[in-house]
Amino acid sequence: MTLYEEIVTRQKKIAVIGLGYVGLPIAVAFAKKVDVIGFDVNKDKIAQYCSGIDTTGDIGSDVLKNTEAQFTSDLNELKDVYFFIVAVPTPIQSGNIPDLNYVKSACQMVGRKLKHGAMVVFESTVYPGVTEEICIPILEAESGLVCGVDFRVGYSPERINPGDKVHRLENITKIVSGMDEETLETVASMYELIIEAGVFRAESIKVAEAAKVIENAQRDVNIAFMNELSMLFNGMGIDTKAVLQAAGTKWNFLNFSPGLVGGHCIGIDPYYLTYKAEDTGYHSKIILAGRQINDGMGKYVAQQIIKRLVKQKVNINTAKIGFLGFSYKEDSSDIRNTKVTDIIEELQEYGITTLVADPNVDKQQVYGEYGIDLCDIEELSGLNVVIVAVPHSQITKMNVEDFDKLYDDNKTKFLVDIKGVFDKRLFEQNGYDYWSL
Repeated sequence: MTLYEEIVTRQKKIAVIGLGYVGLPIAVAFAKKVDVIGFDVNKDKIAQYCSGIDTTGDIGSDVLKNTEAQFTSDLNELKDVYFFIVAVPTPIQSGNIPDLNYVKSACQMVGRKLKHGAMVVFESTVYPGVTEEICIPILEAESGLVCGVDFRVGYSPERINPGDKVHRLENITKIVSGMDEETLETVASMYELIIEAGVFRAESIKVAEAAKVIENAQRDVNIAFMNELSMLFNGMGIDTKAVLQAAGTKWNFLNFSPGLVGGHCIGIDPYYLTYKAEDTGYHSKIILAGRQINDGMGKYVAQQIIKRLVKQKVNINTAKIGFLGFSYKEDSSDIRNTKVTDIIEELQEYGITTLVADPNVDKQQVYGEYGIDLCDIEELSGLNVVIVAVPHSQITKMNVEDFDKLYDDNKTKFLVDIKGVFDKRLFEQNGYDYWSL
């Protein structure tokens, strides 16, 4: 009997290591088909999951309460596991250097529980070569086993889009790869249990690793081009959104728009690629240029706001600015690497008072990570400027009258609509000074 057959007949278990925005949905999805143990070193997180509380806000607490997945922070619970899925974070360190500490730690833990015939599949985004050159040696050292003889490894990059209710785990084609044909087929069969859109068999682990890391690098470069156009057209006094609408009438014009680029993927993954490029002696030109532009957009937005306030003869020392939205993207509770903080920090350099409201995120989490006290939208009043930083659905439903309540009656109503989701003409007709990227 094959490993796949033993798992689907529930004779052997699988484990998902790392239960964040990626690992939790995977564990819950597999638990509908096989016996699953979800492992995370964060005991508080495990306690909440066991209580049916979805801290990611992505799958919903009702689904979590009804899942058959077992959640634990006890490594001893992994003793009967033969198929491991590693889905831990891969952030960057100071200097934009890949931080593989979470992956290495996961390999050490999994290595201690590896048995003959086991398989380990990595989902974490890495640069080409990490699985075979870094992960396998750790697994072998910790287990005393030999890869390819006693156990096998595969790679299947995560493609989950947190907060997206349309593109879900089940309906996004899954890239799978393995160290050999037998491993590839086992990995493919396993993911076919839960992926309705099917799987794509990459020819090697390195190909799968590279495919993942360029997906976000491509988006990053395209958005950087839009951001550069925005800065160019702003200097010319041309409406960028109007230009893009006109250009978009051609069938092959790519539909990208300017904006802040944060989060745990697009703003980070390109650095994994450029790091590996440097390691091979190639200095990236386009990718790093795009990163430089996107990393500077928060400061650029803040400076444009300052310039317009000066033109309006507003006293910068007494100016009061309110933010609508704080997460890294719309309709998400994920605050990792949000670039809204870049705008806030730059404005505070000028002594400007900033207030932030976001109905989608956890206030305690924001304070714990960024030291920012969030308020409710209803608490915003007497503002000089309102910045629609993240256009959550709840925010885009607001009308002119809703915005009117946020300003001081004696002040110019200055609206900064970063992504241009509102009707510029409508607001200008109602006496607003409107600006967007």
